[in-house]
Amino acid sequence: MAEFFDRLEDEYIATLAQQPVFFVATACAEGRINLSPKGYDSFRVLGPSRVAYLDIAGSGNETHAHLAADGRITVMVCNFEQPALILRIYGRGHPVLPQDAGWDELAAHFTLLPGTRQIFDIAVESVQTSCGWGVPLMQFDRERQTLVKYYQGRDPEAFVAKRQQRSKSIDGLPTRATDRFIAGD
Repeated sequence: MAEFFDRLEDEYIATLAQQPVFFVATACAEGRINLSPKGYDSFRVLGPSRVAYLDIAGSGNETHAHLAADGRITVMVCNFEQPALILRIYGRGHPVLPQDAGWDELAAHFTLLPGTRQIFDIAVESVQTSCGWGVPLMQFDRERQTLVKYYQGRDPEAFVAKRQQRSKSIDGLPTRATDRFIAGD
């Protein structure tokens, strides 16, 4: 049976910290709904009403475009071990880029990875739990290092130039580009 809360309870904060993968969904009035899987050690609970995640540059920047246009975001975590649980965080988010005020405060919560593009700061509006009984039991093997390796040793100027060229989402919505290359901690 689904339950709703207006903030993250301690027992769910502990569950979130143990999950190696989470999913992010965003949308705006027109265009596609975006649903993205996220890995690495990139999700943080900053308080019962605030979460954030580190975003590494990839093939698109749909979450950024949607949050700039609409602000709504859903983060979903499935506990693939016991106990069965699906946790959804509904909130309002915004991208914080390295050149933005607030970057240093947010970045201090993460180990920055090569290719870090932005951090999404999310105000929690509600939390939903559901049983997860239909989700399979699976065990985490290891992180894929492909994306991090791709950015290791990259030319910082070429990285920034490429990001500057990508100023629109796949639906033509505007995005802001980072002005620097993060080599990682």
